[in-house]
Amino acid sequence: MLENFVREGSFKWLLGNRSPYDEELEEMERSPSARTNWVPELSPIANIVVRRCSKILGVPTTELCEGFNSEASESIKHPSCYARNFLEYCCFRALALSTQVTGHLADKKFRRLTYDMMIAWEAPAAASQPLLNLDEDLSVGVEAFSRIAPAVPIIANVITSENIFKVLASSSDGRLQFFTYDKYLSGLERAIRKMRSQSESSLLSAMRSSKREKILEVDGTVTTQPVLEHVGISTWPGRLILTDHALYFEALRVVSYDKAKRYDLSDDLKQIVKPELTGPWGTRLFDKAVFYKSVSLSEPAIIEFPELKGHTRRDYWLAIIREILYVHRFIYKYQIKGIKKDEALSKAVLGILRLQAIKEISSQTDLRYESLLMFNLCDQLPCGDLILETMADMSTFKELNRSSSSKPGGGMYSISALDMISNLGFSFGTSSSSSVEAGLAVGEITVGEVTLLEKAVKESKNNYEKVALAQATVDGVKVEGIDTNFAVMKELLFPMMELWTCLLSLALWEDPLKSLLFCCVFTYIICRGWLSYAFALTLVFIAVFMVLTRYFSQGKSTHEVKVLAPPAMNTMEQLLAFQNAISQAEGIIQDGNIVLLKLRALLLSLFPQASERFAIALLVMALALAFLPVKYIVLYIFLETFTCYSPVRRSSTERWTRRLREWWFSIPAAPVILEREKEEKKKK
Repeated sequence: MLENFVREGSFKWLLGNRSPYDEELEEMERSPSARTNWVPELSPIANIVVRRCSKILGVPTTELCEGFNSEASESIKHPSCYARNFLEYCCFRALALSTQVTGHLADKKFRRLTYDMMIAWEAPAAASQPLLNLDEDLSVGVEAFSRIAPAVPIIANVITSENIFKVLASSSDGRLQFFTYDKYLSGLERAIRKMRSQSESSLLSAMRSSKREKILEVDGTVTTQPVLEHVGISTWPGRLILTDHALYFEALRVVSYDKAKRYDLSDDLKQIVKPELTGPWGTRLFDKAVFYKSVSLSEPAIIEFPELKGHTRRDYWLAIIREILYVHRFIYKYQIKGIKKDEALSKAVLGILRLQAIKEISSQTDLRYESLLMFNLCDQLPCGDLILETMADMSTFKELNRSSSSKPGGGMYSISALDMISNLGFSFGTSSSSSVEAGLAVGEITVGEVTLLEKAVKESKNNYEKVALAQATVDGVKVEGIDTNFAVMKELLFPMMELWTCLLSLALWEDPLKSLLFCCVFTYIICRGWLSYAFALTLVFIAVFMVLTRYFSQGKSTHEVKVLAPPAMNTMEQLLAFQNAISQAEGIIQDGNIVLLKLRALLLSLFPQASERFAIALLVMALALAFLPVKYIVLYIFLETFTCYSPVRRSSTERWTRRLREWWFSIPAAPVILEREKEEKKKK
């Protein structure tokens, strides 16, 4: 097949500029086993990748084909998807073995191999090769990255892979180039070395030995970038340390650090971690701090990250602190123990490593750190709780079948985050070392299949796109100015205002014939017990109206709300309007307080005569509610409301309204005494 391919002139590009794959293609052509090792269903680039995988695994391509044919189901071996699924099978086996080599991320061959796997995944079949020109600078799309990269959990995972890709490909028109990918893996390798050195250091050695805590990040060691802790009105500079279980702060003394304060993130202490404002003498000016509160603390702590411009340091620390907090909430909620707990912690740690690498190489100023951390992202995504539930319910730690486990590198599954952590030289929890040897942990990707986790992530992201589109419309209709917003609200409430005006006209008997007809119809409905049917009919009418509106407005533009903008106001007029609105709001609050104080006076019998009448009225209402059917109570309220201003009752209603107003005005308000709390300043 390979000889025919060359003889027919399909490799004419070999005569021109040589691509990185020329040497391998020529070597495959000269090999005595060229016929047997060339898979006719695969494209040349896919054959190159499979050949590399066979070298890593130490088995010929024919044996890989036999293994795939024996392990894969018939649906996975279907001719329409055979090439891609066989390629995934070879890639997963080779990656599972090659990642066990110490320092594999620093190996340029490993980096190029994973990238070429993505290229081959986009054009796996022999028929798809014309779509791929090996002469040109090749790049990778989001689908290929999201399929191959999670097979090496340190590079990406299923939940955050698309967001990682968007950051890496932001400067290259949505396609990932090898230069950027190689730079990202170099950043990962440096982040791993840094975390390993921190974990092996003597920092907090006594305090973190009980839970075998590993240090993930340290800040405050450089004098130009201090970290400040605020407790009450006391402020101390110091060193901040994040582990996989807690947050530690060591206050800086003259020549050494004080004993570390521990802010627990692993136990269920109703912790609150959020952004906070700080400033001198208690003022709230600078948005550069993290607020921590739990039931174990008498008062909350505020950790400040001063910087001249922006609040990127704070945002980064807020994201990684929440990631550790959220993973422990996930563990606690679903009662995860043993290897599953270690796997969950490993996912969070790998996410922080990826974030550190991206933070180092990315030039984006508006980088959203929380979108690159899986537990942060699940907290924000619509149906993110379903993703976590799926992840907890997945049989992630099931025993591999014999045919897979007996062969080096596994079989139909990608490696797990726990295996990845162990291969990188870390050991989190108590089960990490034994899980790899037992071969019990498998990853999130399965050859030729979409796992339940991938389905949950896809559904959640589809819902997120809908929410994002809806939020874009919300942001687009926001207007500035009190008068303009009031005009918009008035226009939107116009139908309700018209309905209220109509009901008020009926209640005031401005047109006696209409009011009489309205009262008769509703009295008959109430007496017959049809009130619930009337409300149901109203809801049906609204639903039918919506359906008909949608049907007749197909193909037409969206109905826009047209608002007559008020005259433009200068700054002084806007300030006066704002002051007037505040005065009106203050008046409404005062009237509400007076009503509450008069009710308090009635309940406490500060005006005995009024209180007696009020008590008698309450007693009558209680007896009516106890002995009269609800139908008659509703009928009485309706008739009392809509007939009080009829020609027959108008004069008596006005007289009783006047007496009621006089009685209300005669009730004194309960006295109010304002006391100022004396604040005692704490000594530093």
